[in-house]
Amino acid sequence: MKLLPLAALAALAAAPLKAQPILVDLELALMVDVSRSVSYDELEIQRQGYAAALKSDALADAVSSGAMGRIAITYVEWAGSQRVIVPWQLIESRADLHAVADQLTVNFSPVMRRTSISEAIAFATDAITSNDYDGIRRVIDVSGDGPNNQGRHVEPMRDAAVAQGIVINGLPLLTDDGLWSNWSIDDLDVYYRDCVIGGPGAFVVPVLGWEDFADAVLQKLVMEVFIGSIPPDEQIVPVQYSVGESYDCLIGEKMWAQRSQNWNMP
Repeated sequence: MKLLPLAALAALAAAPLKAQPILVDLELALMVDVSRSVSYDELEIQRQGYAAALKSDALADAVSSGAMGRIAITYVEWAGSQRVIVPWQLIESRADLHAVADQLTVNFSPVMRRTSISEAIAFATDAITSNDYDGIRRVIDVSGDGPNNQGRHVEPMRDAAVAQGIVINGLPLLTDDGLWSNWSIDDLDVYYRDCVIGGPGAFVVPVLGWEDFADAVLQKLVMEVFIGSIPPDEQIVPVQYSVGESYDCLIGEKMWAQRSQNWNMP
C-alpha cells in the first residue's frame, strides 16, 4: 500500500471539514416573474401577496406540521436573468416567516426584460442542489404572465430538474395587463400544465385577476408546505383547450420571432 507523504497528510488534516447540510422538510425556491410586462404596481401586488402569505397562521401551521418542523426558502425575481431578493433562509418559527416577509417589502424595482422561464428553472435547480440544506422534498415554484420567449427551451430545463427529484409547480397569471397582454396567451394555465410543471404531485394554481393574487399565493404555499395536501384536478382551470391536442411548448419563442420581425424589437 502506497503511503501519502507527510506534507500531504498535514494538508488534509488542516483542510476545513465541510459542514453537514441542515435537514429540512422542504427546500422551496420561489421564482417570481418581473419581466417587462410586470408594472411597478403589479410587482408591489406580488411582493405584498407573498408577504401576507408568509405572515399567515395557515402557513405557520403548515411548516410546523412537518416531521422536522422546518423548511428552507429563497425568493428570486426573474425575467431574462435572475435577482435573489431573499437568499436561502431556514424557517422554524412564525418569527422566521415574518423576517422573510419583511425583506419583501423594503423596495420595488421591476426588471424590464424578456421572459425566460427556462433559465429561471435552471437557476433554481442549481440553487437547490448547491445550498446548505437537505430537504425531504424539493420544490421550484414558478409564477409568470407569459410563455417562455428567451434562453433555452423550457421542456429540457423542466425535465432536468425533475430528473434530480425536484417538483415544479406553477402560478400562471391570467391577468389583463393592457398592451403587454399581447405577449401572453389566453390558456397560459394549460401551457404551464403541459410545458412548465413536473414531478410527483405537481400542480398549477391560476390567478384570474390581480385581486385574487394574495389568496392564490397563500393556497399554493400551504399546499406546497403541508405534507399530504394533494391538489384536485380543479386546481387547473383551462381557458381554451381541446382534449387530445399536444401543446406547442415553443409558442412563446415563435410569437417573439414573428413580432420582432414586424416591430424590429430587440
